[in-house]
Amino acid sequence: MKIFRTRKQFLVFFMPGFLLGIIYVNFIARKYMAEPGIFSDYFLNQFQSASIDAREYIWYLLRVRAVPFLALAGLSFTKVRKPAAVLFLVWTGISGGILISAAVLNMGIKGSLLCVVGLLPQFLLYVPAYVVLLWHCYTVPQTHWNRQKTVFVSLAMAVGIILEMYVNPVLVKAFLSVL
Repeated sequence: MKIFRTRKQFLVFFMPGFLLGIIYVNFIARKYMAEPGIFSDYFLNQFQSASIDAREYIWYLLRVRAVPFLALAGLSFTKVRKPAAVLFLVWTGISGGILISAAVLNMGIKGSLLCVVGLLPQFLLYVPAYVVLLWHCYTVPQTHWNRQKTVFVSLAMAVGIILEMYVNPVLVKAFLSVL
């Protein structure tokens, strides 16, 4: 099949995971989603009035953004690079499906908009960085890692983390104040 020779093949692994995440929320964990969580009015009001300590937040962001990226980067130079890329795409799909479904169940269309605002602007940099790394993992005999890829993914991840630390909270608070 021609789709397995293009970057669209990532969707072949991401979308079933996304569907599994949606199915999980709607059929398996539906009763847990009814409990107060991150999409409750209480939590969103608390977030709106909270101040973010950049010194603590940077360590959190490095742990949740840089550690998985570095783990995948490390695996990209081993023989398990292709299965690691596939598992990462499926896991990302499941996580995205759970997040969007939980947001929509608790807040309706406002929840999906909140998810979009919560991903901007940093994911505009994270996604290309991950695509470059995943493409390398998936096509390593035909492609080689080089200095340009290293500079690109390092800068994209670093700028993405900085944007997530300083710009994203302002955008989310502005969106929440409109709700």
